[in-house]
Amino acid sequence: MKYSFVTQQLVQRELKRKYSRSRLGILWSVLNPLLSMAVLSLVFSTMFRKSIENYPVYYLTGLILWNFFTGATNAAMTSLADNRTLLLQTRFPRAVFPLSRVLASFVNFLYSLAAYAVILAVFSIRPVWTMVLFVPIVALLGLFAMGVGFLLSILYAYFGDIRHLYGVLLTLWMYLSALFYPVSLLPETMQKVIGENPIYCYIAAARDCMMYGQVPPAGLWARMVLWAVFVFWAGSRCFLKNQGKIIQSL
Repeated sequence: MKYSFVTQQLVQRELKRKYSRSRLGILWSVLNPLLSMAVLSLVFSTMFRKSIENYPVYYLTGLILWNFFTGATNAAMTSLADNRTLLLQTRFPRAVFPLSRVLASFVNFLYSLAAYAVILAVFSIRPVWTMVLFVPIVALLGLFAMGVGFLLSILYAYFGDIRHLYGVLLTLWMYLSALFYPVSLLPETMQKVIGENPIYCYIAAARDCMMYGQVPPAGLWARMVLWAVFVFWAGSRCFLKNQGKIIQSL
């Protein structure tokens, strides 16, 4: 890739910036999901004991994917505005800015997998071949996040308040993604609504292959692929169409 060195440097800069004032640094990528899992498990594990086996694993599987998505899209949203000086001084593709933010979030996600591996071992989740399917699931989620990031970065350049609106949307989105509750307890109508939620599709597929040793259903794969490809296509198209106009708005 022609601009791989530039992208690499931007990723490293983003990681250093994020943890510059933290003594534990990147270790927080491991501790944060563990602490969140501990708190939620104390609150909900008894409530959902009959519905969810190995509740901490159930929650953590969804949490690490959710954190990857939200971290990537929030960071990508402000990538152009935060790099206004570089945009004016350099001529390399503007897409490297949101791309580098998504890749930095992916690096954080890889660190969080250390905590995930520990919890899988603690709850005696044995390695099975279906766990290799976790890789394409994460790849599809990354493609989906990249498309959303492209859209948000353009919108933020024109309309800074989108950051606050997106925060509200993420709160609603989180509750519709079944991070900490079983979908089976909801009314049938709500089950259908959540089933069409793209983030829930990735989380449900990850739970199937990691927790239950099952291959996600074909219909679930189809929805994951369609969401990832369509949103990435729409986001990149919007970005390429508007990237030349954003300098005046930043």
